[in-house]
Amino acid sequence: MNENNKIQLFEDKRIRTAWDEETQEWYFSVSDIVAVLTDSADVKQYIKKMRSRDPELHLKWGTICTPVEMMAADGKKRRITAASAEGVLRLIQSVPSPKAEPFKAWLARVGSERIDETIDPELTIERALETYLKKGYGREWINQRLQAIQVRKELTDEWDNRGVKKGVEYAILTDEISKAWSGMTTRRYKELKGLKKENLRDNMTTLELVLGMLAEATTTEISKTEEPGNFNENVKVAQRGGSVAGVARQAVEAQTGKPVITSKNAAQLNTLVTNMIEDIADDPG
Repeated sequence: MNENNKIQLFEDKRIRTAWDEETQEWYFSVSDIVAVLTDSADVKQYIKKMRSRDPELHLKWGTICTPVEMMAADGKKRRITAASAEGVLRLIQSVPSPKAEPFKAWLARVGSERIDETIDPELTIERALETYLKKGYGREWINQRLQAIQVRKELTDEWDNRGVKKGVEYAILTDEISKAWSGMTTRRYKELKGLKKENLRDNMTTLELVLGMLAEATTTEISKTEEPGNFNENVKVAQRGGSVAGVARQAVEAQTGKPVITSKNAAQLNTLVTNMIEDIADDPG
């Protein structure tokens, strides 16, 4: 964990959080989350009983929770039991509290929606459009963003055809494309925009999105033409595809006298937990 620890507030109650630079995850104090959801006078005892009521939670406790350095009640940094956003959602399932019910209903609704989207993938696009509109994005930007999603999907399909492995290899090739057109890895790009867990493309300008699409679409076309046979060859294709957009970026900058890459972002850096609670409360489902 780095030093980017914060105290978040929900209903005037403290929620300690910490950002893990390595895993790119926010972690939340389990005791603080339980305190917010239950109003329990003895949180430690409540957690103990919660684990005894839910054998599966107890069995997977060490996987769901992890010790993270945060500020303790005495003002000193100590190892505090914490969980990622995914872990917090699992804990909520075991909390029999009225405050937890909106979360449980939301989880059930999300699960149902994902099944519907598997049956009819077009629903995924419609839901993305609705989400971006609710967040206040303009329709022109949204159209570019949805197109970028399609371009990315075509690229990853091509990578699958070439035997590229999801996860680390995807990330390496994505970074090679990003470095070739923007001059930065995706992590460095996110740092420039002051982002943590937020999606980088959701915080790009229209021009940044367009150039990113050009880089990925060109990489796809080169790969289809040359059919790289191993990972090293895929790396070279990614570099070449990204460089095409890099040349375009330099041409735009020469014409406008302004850098294409900007630190501007669309993120509102609020606590994930508070945002989640507010979103659920605002959505009657």
